[in-house]
Amino acid sequence: MSPVPASPVPPASPMSASSMSASPLSASTMSASPVSASPLSASTMSASPVSASPLSASPVSASPVYQPAYRRAYILSDTRVMIGRSLRRTVREPDAFTTALALPVVLMLLFVYVFGGAFRAGVGTSYANYVVPGLIVLCAGFGAGTTAVAVATDMSSGIVDRFRSMPIASWTVLAGQVAASLLRNLLATALVIGAGLAVGWRSVAGPLAWLGAIALVVLFIGAMSWLAACFGLLVRSPEAATGATFVLMFIPYLSTAFVPAGTMTRVLRPIAANQPFTPVIETLRGLWMGRTSTGAAVGHEAWLAVGYCAAVLVIAACAASWLFRHRTAGR
Repeated sequence: MSPVPASPVPPASPMSASSMSASPLSASTMSASPVSASPLSASTMSASPVSASPLSASPVSASPVYQPAYRRAYILSDTRVMIGRSLRRTVREPDAFTTALALPVVLMLLFVYVFGGAFRAGVGTSYANYVVPGLIVLCAGFGAGTTAVAVATDMSSGIVDRFRSMPIASWTVLAGQVAASLLRNLLATALVIGAGLAVGWRSVAGPLAWLGAIALVVLFIGAMSWLAACFGLLVRSPEAATGATFVLMFIPYLSTAFVPAGTMTRVLRPIAANQPFTPVIETLRGLWMGRTSTGAAVGHEAWLAVGYCAAVLVIAACAASWLFRHRTAGR
């Protein structure tokens, strides 16, 4: 058998040093070929538009607008926008807005000219002078019902979900409703005072007493507005919110708003004398008319009124914030 001839050996192995010097991965070709450079090579990394570290040169490395610092910087602007939204919504509902403006005037005429003759004997003075503080408190309770309905409508209509998708502080939704309620009720208070002046109410208060009365009215309306916001967050529909705030409109009738506590029955007398609405009414009556119907000092009633209003304001505001976060957390 003849020996098998040896197969020819190529002149250079693919892994030989000489072939590596001429291969497409050689240094010479890497420097000249447009596609030969390794994506991780030092030369290409320095020139490639995507070679920089994402943490140092990436377009998304800047702080996004959704950061808390953004919200803090624009929180006043967010609140102003929400207040404007709530006020425009009030104007665009003419039936509710007209009712809110007409109610103080109608109640003043009703109590002075229809019930005033029967009530005058128990108050010891002109009934118009007696009833004005009570009507201010009653109208604040009615305005609180409007706030509760507005909050319940926002929570059930889906608009809150849209607000949460925007870079705004979520609690400004409630702040806007409460601020709009404050402005609406201050307008109603001005109408009560105007109607009272028209039917014969005359105040003996000086400038400082008027400032104190206005400050107390603002504090009381703010407390009632936050409490109404809690009612609006607790219920599931605007219709239920109307019923939930009925108690705020009914409690003033069990106070000294329209008749002195001494003229009530033995069962109702301690309720009227010791409920939170009575110190507010008596403080306003003492500041404007110089004396209270209960015989207590104006300063004593004022401390009770401020304490009640401040406590309700703080508790209701904290509760409303917690309820809002709880209602929107699962959305």
